[in-house]
Amino acid sequence: MAKPLVAIVGRPNVGKSTFFNKMAGRRVAIVEDTPGVTRDRVYADCEWQNYRFTMIDTGGIDPTSDDPLLQQMRRQAEIAIETCDVILFFVDGRQGLTADDETVADMLRRAGKPVMLVVNKIDNVSMESEIYDFYQLGLGDPIGISSVNMLNFGDLLEELCKHFPEPDEEEDPTAPVQIAVVGRPNVGKSSLVNRMLGEERVMVSDIAGTTRDAIDTRFTDETGEEYILIDTAGIRKRKSIEYQSLERYSIVRSLAAIDRCDVALLLIDAQQGVTEQDSKIAGYIDEQGKAAVIIVNKWDAIEKETGTMEEQVKKIREGLKFMAYAPILIISALTGQRVNRVIDAVRNAHAQATRRITTGLLNDILTDAQAALQPPSTSGRRLKIYYVTQQQIKPPTFVFFINDQKLMHFSYERYLENQFRKAFGFEGTPLRFIMRERSTDKQD
Repeated sequence: MAKPLVAIVGRPNVGKSTFFNKMAGRRVAIVEDTPGVTRDRVYADCEWQNYRFTMIDTGGIDPTSDDPLLQQMRRQAEIAIETCDVILFFVDGRQGLTADDETVADMLRRAGKPVMLVVNKIDNVSMESEIYDFYQLGLGDPIGISSVNMLNFGDLLEELCKHFPEPDEEEDPTAPVQIAVVGRPNVGKSSLVNRMLGEERVMVSDIAGTTRDAIDTRFTDETGEEYILIDTAGIRKRKSIEYQSLERYSIVRSLAAIDRCDVALLLIDAQQGVTEQDSKIAGYIDEQGKAAVIIVNKWDAIEKETGTMEEQVKKIREGLKFMAYAPILIISALTGQRVNRVIDAVRNAHAQATRRITTGLLNDILTDAQAALQPPSTSGRRLKIYYVTQQQIKPPTFVFFINDQKLMHFSYERYLENQFRKAFGFEGTPLRFIMRERSTDKQD
């Protein structure tokens, strides 16, 4: 499930960035008393009582200014408003209601998104009466907070989370598998989506950045199984993106598409091979624990001789060593070569990511693995692994009960992962291992 996007908007210098930094847990946005310091959107992942969401800090909206910089900041805020799921509209409780607040409120009403009115700088209980004037904005009950001392943050977040899906909702096993098609600009993502759909559903262009947002398309394969294809904007290096560009926010949506997908198709240009940016995108997919298939596109543009494909696969593996579990499929979206194998690869990767192994079978493999290679020891104390059980799927996550976490060397953990993959497959999905001590055994 994708994390909801929450945009923090309001006039300059109403305390948006201070609130954002408190929520992010670190100093991400620059905080000064000078209006207009936050010139661009900044975003951070946040969590509150098992609810996870992405919060975007925006530059202040000055509706009447002709200053080019402030106009640019206003456009950035408008982009955030257009794309977010919930809006936190910040106003200044000390300064009171202003004409600019009313103008911004009108703009937010037209956006058609849920809006929460936040009266900031209510630093103590005696100031609570300052919030009543803001009822005139017609945006519901104002919530008074203090970004500086975090007063009433809990009340605000509790109301905010009412706009989100329940975090403990069980996944519907009959729901369509969601496939995110991701990669750098102009590697053929939209062409692959169109080829898989068999029609020109998504605009295709040789101009990098044509796809501005994630586009969902539902389709059914020849077996009758239903899927959702998510075509995303190309993810470029941050330094290559002008901060006033729409593309900056498109990247947030592309990352959100990875967050909510079941399987990620990472497209790589066969002519360029694995680039630094490809590696970063792959790293994000792996960090999110998503099943993945590596698609090497534009094979039609490669001059071939004996062994060309094997050499290409070898180079991809060298460039993405941490994603050795992901299958590699070499295709041409332009000609349709091997595109029919993509869904089979997706189906297999998803099946592996949702696979459950019984505790008995897991511990049989664990026993064999320890017999073949004894656990490591440090200063005369040897690692003891008592048993293992599977905690969850997507990705398959295993909890090992051991005597001391300090004795679990990363090389032995990698060895155990290899043994699990040898026994159970798990092609196309990362694995997660959690080491849990049995505290009474630390002196073993």
